[in-house]
Amino acid sequence: MNNLKIIGTSHIAKQSIEEIRKTVEEFQPDIIAVELDLQRAAALMQRQKSKASFSDIVRIGVKGYVFVKIGQYIQQKLGKVVGVTPGAEMKTALEIANAKKLQVALIDQPINITLKNFSKELTWKEKGRFALDLLKGLLFPKRQMKSYGLEEFDLRKVPEQQVITKIIGQMKKQYPSIYKTIIADRDRYMVRKLVKLMRENPEKKILAIVGAGHKEGMEKLLLNVDVVQSSISPKSL
Repeated sequence: MNNLKIIGTSHIAKQSIEEIRKTVEEFQPDIIAVELDLQRAAALMQRQKSKASFSDIVRIGVKGYVFVKIGQYIQQKLGKVVGVTPGAEMKTALEIANAKKLQVALIDQPINITLKNFSKELTWKEKGRFALDLLKGLLFPKRQMKSYGLEEFDLRKVPEQQVITKIIGQMKKQYPSIYKTIIADRDRYMVRKLVKLMRENPEKKILAIVGAGHKEGMEKLLLNVDVVQSSISPKSL
């Protein structure tokens, strides 16, 4: 898979923006694949903040809606600290692709499906634990960061892989439903998309830009021959 390169980003790190620009120049891809679906890509490029209607909330589930709102709030607060708008690295990738007339592939699972699955699978036990961890983070942020080994975490940079692996491991243990719907299921979906892209464009170089929490899992799936061979069934996409 020499024609595929995956880079893991932080959605609020200036380092990620710089890495994307550098990698495009060095790797010279024909296709840029990004961890976005059509809805999120459109919102990102148009800078529009759409308000969810009651029917939207019902469709994706209250738990999924609340989760994404909490995530957006945290990202916006952290983004202000480092002076980077959340998602700036994905927007940079799309702008570079447009400027260089490169093919763009939106490889993430539709956000509505992800949130609907999240609402369906999140357990009461996980909800209670999540609320408690959130409260601890608000009241004792330094202590909570230390418990995750992030006391010296630099928001301007992408975390080291061992830190990411540790965080993902803790999520898998404490929040198995969240890990499954937000990480694992999307890893498989994006890998299927990439395999399909590679088979349809065997001579083209593909640069995939995904959140750092997805990179290791996706690379492991791509090394699994059985997964790769079964990844492009018509029902899988």
